[in-house]
Amino acid sequence: MRPKLVLVGRVAGAFGVRGEVRLSSYTAEPLALLRYGRLVREDGTPALTLTGGRLHKPGELVVRAEEVATREAAEALRGLRLHVPRTALPPPEDEDEFYLADLIGLRAVDAEGAPMGTVKAVHDFGAGDILEVDPGQGRPTALYPFTREVAPRIDLAAGLIVIVPPPEIEAGDETTSPEDS
Repeated sequence: MRPKLVLVGRVAGAFGVRGEVRLSSYTAEPLALLRYGRLVREDGTPALTLTGGRLHKPGELVVRAEEVATREAAEALRGLRLHVPRTALPPPEDEDEFYLADLIGLRAVDAEGAPMGTVKAVHDFGAGDILEVDPGQGRPTALYPFTREVAPRIDLAAGLIVIVPPPEIEAGDETTSPEDS
């Protein structure tokens, strides 16, 4: 089984003429990318091995990578999404903290414990995190705002998340999958 990967950044393009690479960091502390050193692609294959870098502007780094020696090589990587194995990330500091990636694959149940499906993805379309739950059997996925009210209990050890749909969803308003948008 392939290890769970967490998206930590993407290549924004080249910087200068000596093969430096601009990275957009998705981590709380952008310079943390340098500590991971080796970043991988979505399929787990090697992408970049960072050898040094600096903060360029908020959320963006300029880095050197073993695999990149020219501006053209750096520019060719533009848009490359960069991941690290989940095990490379530090553990959450308290029991109420977790990584959004840890939610993917959890069994979703309602307040009474009835199965609702499996968390397929966590999206951020700009107004806050959204849980995408796949009910299975070819039925359309459902989207729920990821708030304390809608997801009052998360038990990573049990692989479970309790979802209390908001009234507008319970009333029968259909949710749509991201593909429908």
